Amino acid sequence: MMPAEPPVYGVLGTRLRSTSYPELTDYCHERSTQGGVVSIDFTNTQIVTMRCLDCDFRDQTSTVDLFIPDGMPLIWCLNRQGAGLKDRVYGPTFMRYCLTHSPASHTHYLLGGSPDCLRQLSEKALGWNKDLRIVGQRHGYFKPQDNHSIVEEINRLSPDFIWVGLGTPKQQAWIHAHKHRIDRGLLMAVGFAFDVNAGTKADAPDWMQRRGLGWLFRLFSEPRRLLTRYAYYNTSFLWLLFKGYLSGRIWSKDIPSQPT
Repeated sequence: MMPAEPPVYGVLGTRLRSTSYPELTDYCHERSTQGGVVSIDFTNTQIVTMRCLDCDFRDQTSTVDLFIPDGMPLIWCLNRQGAGLKDRVYGPTFMRYCLTHSPASHTHYLLGGSPDCLRQLSEKALGWNKDLRIVGQRHGYFKPQDNHSIVEEINRLSPDFIWVGLGTPKQQAWIHAHKHRIDRGLLMAVGFAFDVNAGTKADAPDWMQRRGLGWLFRLFSEPRRLLTRYAYYNTSFLWLLFKGYLSGRIWSKDIPSQPT
């Protein structure tokens, strides 16, 4: 029997689960034995902002079962509401923690990254946990016509965990489009986690992550790709917080019917 679920807090209309690495890992292992499909999104401020401003993205995330606070600014928002959290549940760290603590009775499927990334990720994951069972994998450079065969393969292998590392918003769109066609398992939208854990991209040092500066490290690592994104979404998130404060909806768990 599942224990009582941790509380959920609202930030600009997104319902974020108060959790930790061990608690969420235990939940996922237990939930995977109960059948059905559950989608879990590791949510940062960009995702919260996109859900406020982008109607299409709101729709693509409408069937997400759990939003997990992946960024420190969201933890600060939750703690302002009394969550008392000491750390976020960062997608790359959670993936490594969960794979390391996964018993042989649970199976995993990897969807995303480059072929080289998947090879390195699989090798490293088996180094963390010799009992780990990765039953299938597919790189992220597939064509739309490949979706049918990917879903068929997932259903044939019936993994407990389906790790989706396609990046935002592609991974959310893929999960939304195919969740209803998958027979069972946990769909885990973890984005950057494949590259970080494979070692194909560097991650911010711990001191920057604790201070909510992981985005700054990534910006300096990939300025051309990320400058416009971070400038827009970071500024928009702060503006939405300010407007939410003035309207009294800053901690709302429901996005208004008409996006800002």
